[in-house]
Amino acid sequence: MWLKETEARWRELAEEAIIGMKEWRMGHPKATFKEIETALDERLADVRARMLQDAALASDAADVVAASAGERPKCAECGEMLEARGQELRSLTTNHNRTITLRRSYAICPACGAGLFPPR
Repeated sequence: MWLKETEARWRELAEEAIIGMKEWRMGHPKATFKEIETALDERLADVRARMLQDAALASDAADVVAASAGERPKCAECGEMLEARGQELRSLTTNHNRTITLRRSYAICPACGAGLFPPR
């Protein structure tokens, strides 16, 4: 179900980018190659950011609690298995200056106290 809904959302955003690019091009018939590239990148950046966010949220790494003991991440400092400390939001900026928000598990090492967000 997730995949079908997500794919539909991606297709809708891609269609908006195509229509937007078509309209932009009609309004800028003498645009240079660089101007066309910039306009295209601007429109595709929204699609890219949404796909990146959705794919990251679908990752098993998003939820430490759901992972089996053997799959849980280990502390980079001491190698101890990390423990989940709830879910938190994290905002990241993409290569094309779009902000995406991820809700991920925050994990902490019970031995040395090092934290990891998002895990893996």
